[in-house]
Amino acid sequence: MFEFVRKHTKVMMLLMFLMIIPAFVLVGVDGFKSLKAGGDAVATVGNQSITQGEWDAAHKNEVDRLRVQMPNLDAKLLESPEARYVTLERMVREKVLAEAVRDEGLNTTDARLARELQQSPTIAAMRKPDGSLDIERYRQFAGSQGLTTDGFEARVRSQLSERRVEGGLLNTAFSSAALTEVSLNAFYERREVQISRFNPADYVIKVNPTDAEIDAFYQSNQPMFKSPESANIEFAVLDLDSVKKSITLNDADVKTYYDQNAIRLSGKEERRASHILINAPKDMPAEERKKAREKADALLAQVRKAPDSFADVARKNSQDPGSAPNGGDLDFFGRGAMVKPFEEAAFAMQKGDISEVVESDFGFHIITVTDAKIPKQRSFDELRPSMEAELKQQQAQRKFAEIAEQFTNGVYEDSESLKAVAERLKLEIKTANDLQRKPPAGVIGVLANPKFLAAVFSADSLEKKRNTEAVEVGLNQLAAARITKYTAASTRPLADVREMVKASLIAKQSAELANKDGSEKLAAWKAAAPQQLPPTTILSREVAQTVPAPVLDAVLQADTATLPVWVGVDLGVQGYVVARVSKVLPRNAPVAATAEQERKQYTQWVASAENKAYYKMLSKRFKVAIKTPRPAPTALGQQSLAE
Repeated sequence: MFEFVRKHTKVMMLLMFLMIIPAFVLVGVDGFKSLKAGGDAVATVGNQSITQGEWDAAHKNEVDRLRVQMPNLDAKLLESPEARYVTLERMVREKVLAEAVRDEGLNTTDARLARELQQSPTIAAMRKPDGSLDIERYRQFAGSQGLTTDGFEARVRSQLSERRVEGGLLNTAFSSAALTEVSLNAFYERREVQISRFNPADYVIKVNPTDAEIDAFYQSNQPMFKSPESANIEFAVLDLDSVKKSITLNDADVKTYYDQNAIRLSGKEERRASHILINAPKDMPAEERKKAREKADALLAQVRKAPDSFADVARKNSQDPGSAPNGGDLDFFGRGAMVKPFEEAAFAMQKGDISEVVESDFGFHIITVTDAKIPKQRSFDELRPSMEAELKQQQAQRKFAEIAEQFTNGVYEDSESLKAVAERLKLEIKTANDLQRKPPAGVIGVLANPKFLAAVFSADSLEKKRNTEAVEVGLNQLAAARITKYTAASTRPLADVREMVKASLIAKQSAELANKDGSEKLAAWKAAAPQQLPPTTILSREVAQTVPAPVLDAVLQADTATLPVWVGVDLGVQGYVVARVSKVLPRNAPVAATAEQERKQYTQWVASAENKAYYKMLSKRFKVAIKTPRPAPTALGQQSLAE
């Protein structure tokens, strides 16, 4: 089938065109949208539904996002039923909070959204040296999350609104001092215990498995003794560095760039300014905003008449709590540090100038420049290396999309080899041997990328040794590969792994003996305590403990109405523990700083509990129904959720 498509591309395109156009005429675009969004509802929030298709798409986006952030994360963890269910719960929560936003009129204004984006370190890193936003990088950033820039901003706006819904609880949570003290004393209570360990290692001498037992264990646990599938590959990577190699600069372009950017490249120009701020956010009522402007105009007239009084007027009238006590002084700052209207005014002024009233998202400013640092302009030869590097970077970013399309088409059209596309785009063909679906610990980069590995081990790649598709493995980075040798997973013969099988069986049987002995001792000691037990130790949640977490939990959760009390804990392959709780002790009195930190932590716990209760109430109000049953927990899923 695929071979026919490859050989008759134009014919297939014509047939598809003739099939699709009538379909659009009969069904319409909206009809296709509804088809795409179809599928059974897996959850509902009021009259809104979340379909299986929407759930699948949302989880795919979440997986892609996590893979970019954590390239070494095991892909199987992300695809577990529990991980998928977490995505569904998040989607439901977002719809519930969106309903609450509409119900309570808590929409985010344009001004609030602008402030959030301006304060974001991620967005700030995308600013050019002149302070303007690099729109192309901004688009790429949004695209990496599967969004347009408008879609990204809509999501941020939605998140800000949702924070307002929950903020009323999270920011006002309160617990009385008495209740906090009682709760913390109970949580950090100490218990005096005697602990007896039954370690599997102590029972190894009693274990001597027969050949028949070894053979039976091998037959029933063959997945433990498999050699994983592996592949030798050759691959090519297209990134900005490889695009730069194809770029040649001429002297005229570099000279023009110098003329336009010499001042900026010579060093960072800075201004020192003071300001008087009259608060007037964009969402302030018009009448109040008018009064704020009138006040700013009056103060401007005042400082224009007596420029030396600027600092005193700022101290008495400025509504910027950070700078007002210092006479409005903002110290030195460069481009990109202030909001755009403020920056443009400050850098257009000379030392000693007083501005007109400048309007920003924060309100009305009166600015005076008190000092300026203008670096000495460097020569063309001094700046040439940095200019050429900057120009190549800029041109590579502009050219990358074009080259990426050539790379994507090239690895598909000449699917039997990477040589042609590599030569055409001047890329290096690299090799890797014994590549596996799950990379070893410590491997990073392309060979650890889950999407790349999935493409390498796809059916088409394995069966036909064709090039993989061009896979996006990072920002401005594509990779494609082809398998040169494949070794399927196979169970190693018993003769080769006999010692490994025997060791695994001994460990299992030793743990079983330890658990059996521990359980029997617990029953016997409950009836009649032994004459000798290990020395007592103190267990609590207050300090790090040397006992396993299940033992600590069992000891602290034991009913101490009647002492002593005996507790048994099965640790599986780690053996068994018997603990005798003999005393309950109050917590050690914490130092003042620790006590204050603990009280704050407890308040956060209270806030979290109240927020969960509030969300439960909202879920009931907006009639939430999750129709997909919660999956039973598995070890793989628990690991996924924990991470």
